[in-house]
Parts: sequence; structure tokens; C-alpha cells
Amino acid sequence: MIIDSHAHLGDERLADRTDEISQNLLRDNLESVFEVGYDLASSQNAIRLADSYDAIYAIIGTHPHDAKYYDDESENFYLANARHKKVLAIGEIGLDYFYDKSERDVQRDVFARQIELADKVGLPIALHIRDAYGDAIDILQAHRDKLNCGVLLHCYCGSAEMIKRFDKFDCYYALGGAITFKNAKKDDVVKAIRQDRLLVETDCPYMTPVPFRGQPNEPKYVTLVVQKIAEIKGVDREEIERLTLENTKRLFFKYGK
Repeated sequence: MIIDSHAHLGDERLADRTDEISQNLLRDNLESVFEVGYDLASSQNAIRLADSYDAIYAIIGTHPHDAKYYDDESENFYLANARHKKVLAIGEIGLDYFYDKSERDVQRDVFARQIELADKVGLPIALHIRDAYGDAIDILQAHRDKLNCGVLLHCYCGSAEMIKRFDKFDCYYALGGAITFKNAKKDDVVKAIRQDRLLVETDCPYMTPVPFRGQPNEPKYVTLVVQKIAEIKGVDREEIERLTLENTKRLFFKYGK
């Protein structure tokens, strides 16, 4: 069985198929799906989905794109709902200097505030980092005493060398459909991730793996990510399923959720 550790079922491309997707999870070899918020409204929806479907869990937080909208209402909601039995982490939070949809100083401030929030409520953090690894490491280092519940780099797209720097924070790494792309050239990254720190995800409806690239992604395609990792590592697919399932549960369910 597999856990899709990062999904956006609330996206308009998937929202009207949530019933169908949920009903077919077992058939598709999925134990559960983590619905991830990126702002207040999507975080509220993530909890609604988690309340509605047994196999869906919620991750709540503000994405760096939306950092400019982070306010007391958002923060108070995250604080109030962090103890919800199906809320597993604060995310996806971090820095994105590729699109720069929020000012960089605002992104850094909101990232730091949500690290502190996660520590206060005793939850892991799920990070979105793009073209900002240096500043992300600086912020993590400055808040090292707050990283007590685990750190996940969602959709890791950095180098194998950068993994050594993030390993100092005992990070976990989630890989998705991008590793199946023809020009991905990520074999060294896959091999560099410690076996006990590897997770899989879809980031659906984005990052659809080959051979379905160009279509909306969905949780069932996470099996293609597992298969690609197995090929790169030269092991049976079942071994990657076992490892990633154990790792995901260790990171997200060890706080009694």
C-alpha cells in the first residue's frame, strides 16, 4: 500500500471527482491521501475533506505564493485546528523565488512564523522550496530549536549535494512525477536520499508522471513514481512501497493522530 503524501483534490480539475477518487483508493493500492492547504480557504477545505472521507487527511498552512495574505485570521485558524484529529502538519510553507508572487522579505517572515507555529502545536512542517535553498537553509538554521517534530521537503527538486545540507536538519524528502520526465536526470538525487527518509507524492493535479503527462494528475498515479524509484534503486517495487509507507507514518502519525 502507498500513501500519497501531497495532493490538492480541492483543485477545480479534481474537486467534482473526490467521491470517485476516494472510493477507488483501495483498488488503486492507496492507503490514504494527504490534502494540502496553501492558504486559509484551501486549508479550511482540506479539513472539510478530511472530515468527509476516512482515507483523507489534512495539512494546513500558507504557501509562499500567498504569504502576502497571511494574517491573524489565518494564524488563529491554524492554531485552533492544529489539534484536529486528522490534521497532520503545517504546510505547505516555505519560499518560492521562481515566481516571486509575494515579496521575498514577506515570504521569509511568514515562513519563520509558521515554523514557530508548528513547534508551538507540535506538528511537522511540509516545505515548498523553489530557487531559494540558501535562504531556506538559513531560516531553518536560525530556527533549529523549533524543528522538533520533523521537516519534509515536498516535491524535492534540488541536487544530491544539497541533500547533505538538509540532512543536518534530519529532513524527509518527497518525490513525485517529475522524476519520470525524460529530461529529469534525477537518478543521483533518488540514490542520495536515505532509505528511511524517502516519501512519495503526486502534488495532483500538477506534475503528472509519464506516460500521462499533459493530463491532470491524480493519486492513483503515485504508483508510477514508486515504480520509477524502484527502477533507479534496482529493487522491487514492493520494497519502495514498504519503505515509503513506514517513513510517511513515522513522520506524520507519531504524535498520536
